[in-house]
Amino acid sequence: MAQEESFRDHVGTIDENGKRRWIYAQKPKGKLFNYRKIATAFFLTVFFGLPFIKVNREPLFLLNILEGKFIVFGTIFWPQDFFLFGLGMIIFVLFIALFTVVFGRVFCGWACPQTIFMEMVFRRIEYWIEGDANEQKALNNGPLTEKKILKKAAKNILFFLVSFLIANTLLSYIIGVDELFKIMSEPFGAHLGGFISLLIFTGVFYGVYIRFREQVCLVVCPYGRLQGVLLDRNSIVVAYDYLRGEKRGHIKKNEKREIGDCIDCNQCVKVCPTGIDIRNGTQLECVNCTACIDACDFMMEKVNLPKGLIRYASENGIANKQKLKITGRMIAYSIVLTLLIGVEVFLLMGRSDLDITINRARGTLYQEQPGNKISNLYTIQLLNKTHEDLPVELRLESETGEIKVIGKSLMIAHENFEQGSFFITVDKSTIKNRKTPMTIGVYSGSRKIQSVSANFLGPIVY
Repeated sequence: MAQEESFRDHVGTIDENGKRRWIYAQKPKGKLFNYRKIATAFFLTVFFGLPFIKVNREPLFLLNILEGKFIVFGTIFWPQDFFLFGLGMIIFVLFIALFTVVFGRVFCGWACPQTIFMEMVFRRIEYWIEGDANEQKALNNGPLTEKKILKKAAKNILFFLVSFLIANTLLSYIIGVDELFKIMSEPFGAHLGGFISLLIFTGVFYGVYIRFREQVCLVVCPYGRLQGVLLDRNSIVVAYDYLRGEKRGHIKKNEKREIGDCIDCNQCVKVCPTGIDIRNGTQLECVNCTACIDACDFMMEKVNLPKGLIRYASENGIANKQKLKITGRMIAYSIVLTLLIGVEVFLLMGRSDLDITINRARGTLYQEQPGNKISNLYTIQLLNKTHEDLPVELRLESETGEIKVIGKSLMIAHENFEQGSFFITVDKSTIKNRKTPMTIGVYSGSRKIQSVSANFLGPIVY
C-alpha cells in the first residue's frame, strides 16, 4: 500500500535525484477540448481587445498603479476608494473558496491565464513546429542537425514574439493603449523606462512558457495546495471511477471481460500537462484541464465500453453513487458572500462623484464684519472622479447667512484635484454658542452632490 501511495510523497515532475522531469504531453482532442477552445477564444478576445475599448475617452478597464488611478467598466476609482477594492478582493477570495468547495479547480483548467496561454497557445505552437509528444522527445534527444536548429529557432522566435505581444497588452492595462503607442512610436530615449518594463515582462513570460511551464502551477501558485484544505468528498473534481475501472487489465480480442473497465492504456497519463496519473485520485498537480477525460472517452469508444470512466464527479458520487449535495459549508460561504456583495453594492451606489473635504482654516479665529456680522474662513479640497469638468457651488443650508468664495468660482477639471478658500458670514445675533455646527451643500448645477458639516467659531456668549 505504501508503494501504491508513493505518488503522494513527491511531485510527478521531479525524479528521484531531485532533477526536473520534462513533460511531453500528448496533443489532446475531444469534445471537452473543443469546448475549451471556445472558452479560450472568448478569453483571448477579451484580453487583447479590452484595452482598446473606451468610454468617454477613457479605457473601459485600467489598473494604473503608478498614478493610483483605476478604471473598472468605465468607473474611475482613486486611492481614496481603496477600501472598495479591499472589500472586492475579500469577496473574490471568498468566491474562489466557495467555487472550489463545489467545483474544485475548474477555474484552473478553463479560465486561468497561465493554463490558457500554456496549453492553448504556446503548446499549440510547439505541436505545430515540433510535432506531437513522441516527435518532440525524439527531436530533443536527437543529434544537433540543421532541421533541429531550424525548428528550435522557429519555436523560440515565435515564443518570444507572443510573449512580447502579451507583455504589451499587459502594459496597456497599466498605462493605457495611448501611452503604449507613444512608447512604440516615439524615440527610444524618450521612454526608456517603458522599454525596460516591456523587456522585463517579455523576458518573464518567455522564460515561463519556454522552460518553467507547469512548475508555475505546482511551485508558484498556492491554489493547488489551498484546494487540499477547501475540497471535501462532495466537491466536483476530475475523477477516476475506481469502482468501475478496477481491477485494470489490457483488453484482449474475443475475450469476455471479467475485470474492470480500465484497459490500462495510459492515455490519460500521456495527455496530462502536469504528468500525473489521475487514477491515483485527486492530486495537487491536477488543474482539471479535462484532457484525460477526452482521452479516456476516446479509448472507451474504441473498445465498445461506456464512456465516463474518468469524468467530473465527487468522491461521494463515485463511492456511494450519490448526486451532489448542498453541505453546511456551502451554505455558510454563500451567506457570507451574499452579505459582502450586498455591502459592496451599497458602497458603490453611495460613492460620490466628488471627494469633498471642508475644514476651518488653521490658526484663524472668527472675524468681525460690518453690520454686526461675523465670518469664518474655510478651506475646501475637491477630487473630481468623473470624466467631465464639474462647476461647483456652495450653499449654506443650516443657518441664514452667505458663502463667498475667494478668487474665481470653483471649477474642477475631470479626474483632477482642486482646493480653494471661502468665507461663511452670518449675523452675530444668530450665534449662541462658541461652536455652531454648519451644514454646507455642495452642488453642481441643480444637482446636489453632498452635504458637508463644519463648525462655525463665534465669540464666547456669557
